[in-house]
Amino acid sequence: MLPAYNAELTLLRTIADLDRNIVDEVVLVDDASTDQTVALARRLGLNPIRHERNLGYGGNQKSCYRRALELGADIIVMVHPDYQYTPLLVPAMASMIAYGVYDFVLGSRILAQDAVARGMPRHKFAANRVLTLVENIVLAQKLSEYHTGLRAFSRTLLADLPFERNSDDFIFDNQIIVQAIAAGARIGELSCPTHYAADSSSIDLINSIRYGFGVLRTCAQYRLSRQGIRSYGYLDLHSSRTLVPPPAARTAAEPAADASVPDQTAG
Repeated sequence: MLPAYNAELTLLRTIADLDRNIVDEVVLVDDASTDQTVALARRLGLNPIRHERNLGYGGNQKSCYRRALELGADIIVMVHPDYQYTPLLVPAMASMIAYGVYDFVLGSRILAQDAVARGMPRHKFAANRVLTLVENIVLAQKLSEYHTGLRAFSRTLLADLPFERNSDDFIFDNQIIVQAIAAGARIGELSCPTHYAADSSSIDLINSIRYGFGVLRTCAQYRLSRQGIRSYGYLDLHSSRTLVPPPAARTAAEPAADASVPDQTAG
């Protein structure tokens, strides 16, 4: 799945690097771009979903996940079409879920590489490290980073997360990780080289600061929820389900005919 916003300059490279022997469906949701992203997507043979108004990064992802679940995908992989994260890792991430090792996989820019040498601005690297340290302590995890835009979910996990209750802003990314932790998901990581260039999107300073405070707030809410002190709708995993039923041929609880490979992967 591709949450797109003004991705005209990088979409072709992104699509070219997706292994269509593995990826059965490419879901592109355009968040009211002002360039030719939608027109290019159609020329590339995609059937993009276009928001008439900008719903925000989180709002875009909600549309992506909703559509992937409607299509009955067993594995859902999010790749940014700005080419900051390489689509070449989609098969590797999908296989980590297809073989039952993990429910949720993150492509880490920090694991086994020097992110700054690869172009990550030093101030963003510093903020990433501080926030990740705080989150690992508060959430009792050992992840190398929480702020990557390359992610893969099993259908079973994603369908059970109330992601529709999350923010429509950038903090959506962090909230869905916390939801997965609260659900007891098995979370894995894969080292991911990244590409920083003028044609890649980047969150601005004001939104970066807002995101940082949002991360700290999400951590605090998780602890308060776990201790039974306060409740938060997006962390209540039992009151309702996000599940979109798969095609009638197979329910979500039934395995695919060949359990060694995913029946359908949405990129």
